Amino acid sequence: MTVVLAVFIGYLTVMILVGIITAKLTKSLDDFILGGRRMKTCVLALSEKGTDFSAWLLIGLPGQAFKMGIGAIWAAIGCWIGSLFNWLVIATPLRKLTGKFSALTVPDYFESRFDDRSHLLRITATLAIVLFFTLYVSAQVVGAGKILASTFGIGQVSGMAIGLSIIVFYTIMGGFIAESWTDFFQALIMAGAVILIPVVAIIRSGGLATIIGNIHGIDPNATLLSAGKTGAALYLGLIIGSLAIGLGYPGQPHIVMRYMALRSEKEVKKGMIYAMSWTTIAVFGAIMIGFLAIPYLRGEITDPEHVTLALAAKILPSWLVGFILAAATAAMMSTVDSQLLVATSAVTEDIYRKLINPEATQKRLVFLARLFTLIIAIIGFLLGLKATQLVYWLVLYAWGGLAATFGPPLILSLKWKGTTKWGAFAGMITGAATIVIWYNIPQLKALIYELVPGFFFSLFATYLVSILTKEHHG
Repeated sequence: MTVVLAVFIGYLTVMILVGIITAKLTKSLDDFILGGRRMKTCVLALSEKGTDFSAWLLIGLPGQAFKMGIGAIWAAIGCWIGSLFNWLVIATPLRKLTGKFSALTVPDYFESRFDDRSHLLRITATLAIVLFFTLYVSAQVVGAGKILASTFGIGQVSGMAIGLSIIVFYTIMGGFIAESWTDFFQALIMAGAVILIPVVAIIRSGGLATIIGNIHGIDPNATLLSAGKTGAALYLGLIIGSLAIGLGYPGQPHIVMRYMALRSEKEVKKGMIYAMSWTTIAVFGAIMIGFLAIPYLRGEITDPEHVTLALAAKILPSWLVGFILAAATAAMMSTVDSQLLVATSAVTEDIYRKLINPEATQKRLVFLARLFTLIIAIIGFLLGLKATQLVYWLVLYAWGGLAATFGPPLILSLKWKGTTKWGAFAGMITGAATIVIWYNIPQLKALIYELVPGFFFSLFATYLVSILTKEHHG
């Protein structure tokens, strides 16, 4: 245990050092929010992935695979397709237009794109960001609590407090620059973990054929792509619901921010190669962890979301368990810092600077950005204390909320000249409302993941209202 603790403390110390070093580079709000658009492409590409996959990669996804078997792979494929779509369709035009408008945030982009003098889009987008991101942060904080509690035998609340304090420290210090560099290292650590655990598990159990035979003996459904769902409708429901996770990608402000921060649109292709190589390794590795853990841990652990660390502790030497623990915490941290930053920049840039005090000095803006980071983190922590649901579902709710609110208006505003301000507004409102209503009506929720109707209703509303308001455009 002391070795695990030493490795883990070493990792946290590095994160704190990054915060201290990058604090010196953060002089303006532009630096705090987008790193002054001068970051290295490989750092931005991998930080995009670290941010994207969050605690879900090492907690949620292996947990699902442990519970249902190889059928969980549909969710991994959904993530892969969504990630590719973003790099191919969103990254280039978004970088081009946000550069042209000097937009620092997603609400900033919407206001400039539609020349919205009423600030309606800015305010709507900012409210949605603050609402869903605060929920998202609380889900990740619960994730941190679970990891630290199960490893060190401390209470979940203490685990949550330790994890969050470190993130808040380096995010407040270095803003986007700290956050991108820490996410870059965290993405490398996460990739190492998802390669290492399955390889060792296969070797330890005498090869892939043997372990699959063992899994089939314990749970025949676990080796089926249908996860034992009988009947075409149920199987199709599983596939569509899981693949739908990919629909969420275009609407995630903490992910699309990375494209806005690239040096120029010429860097997109290079970024895509880095990001997609990482994604391929990460999603399939995470599914394999949960799947291969079945013969080792079925009947032993009660919470499937503890599976990654429990398996690591069973098959790896203790110093490597410290590394895996760091990876799992890294997964959670790399997302919380980005979400805090997006929520903070929405309040500082989109409300305070643009609507309340346009004359504010850079020094004051950076101070306020740091203050709001702290406030949002505290609210997220308090909500996390109330969160009884699993990280997997909490994250999917917030992911769905952002996806349906921003995805369709963003795609259409980049790809279709006919999109109007009122169309974008209708899409945002329809998307957010559908998610909240669908999620809270059990009969609808049981039918299909709320992101599917949320996304398509939002798309339809954006399109229809744009056509209806085209003549009176403005």
